[in-house]
Amino acid sequence: MTEELELIYDECKDSNQKTLEHLENELIKIRAGKASPSMLQGVMIEYYGALTPLQQVANVNTMDARTIVVQPWEKALLNDIARGIINANLGLNPQNNGEQLLIAVPPLTEERRRDLVKRAKVEAENGKVGMRNNRKDALDLIKDLKKEGLSEDMEKDAEEEVQKITNAYSKKIDDLLEIKEKDIMTV
Repeated sequence: MTEELELIYDECKDSNQKTLEHLENELIKIRAGKASPSMLQGVMIEYYGALTPLQQVANVNTMDARTIVVQPWEKALLNDIARGIINANLGLNPQNNGEQLLIAVPPLTEERRRDLVKRAKVEAENGKVGMRNNRKDALDLIKDLKKEGLSEDMEKDAEEEVQKITNAYSKKIDDLLEIKEKDIMTV
């Protein structure tokens, strides 16, 4: 029975780690005032009839703290990439100079910073919901073991261990959110 319990703990940790990684990726997309190539991570481009991630058809770099440069591998894609960035609804307006796209990242207003913090909090809460679902799955597996003969003491200990794992990952989410909030609110 202890082997099964260890498997349940490991599965819970793995699920929570995946949830945490997903949250980190979502928080990266929330811009904090300075230009970053990751701001364009979700942009899809129409490329030979298929939607393709921007990073697969162009180099994306930063020129300075306020400018993103998109250098397509085919100049014919300039207008398609500009359209894709506009359609991604990021609030960015690419300028085509015939060779590349220059995207000026406007400075954030106080109101916009607060909105971004709210969005970060929503993403963190979604992460916590994922953690609670992982905990529920682990507890359901423990209950199944109880039907197979797991003692009540071992069941209680297992439930406490799952709760400890969940609390540890929940703390990591809180820490990530705190760092992101500071990053967004720093002018």
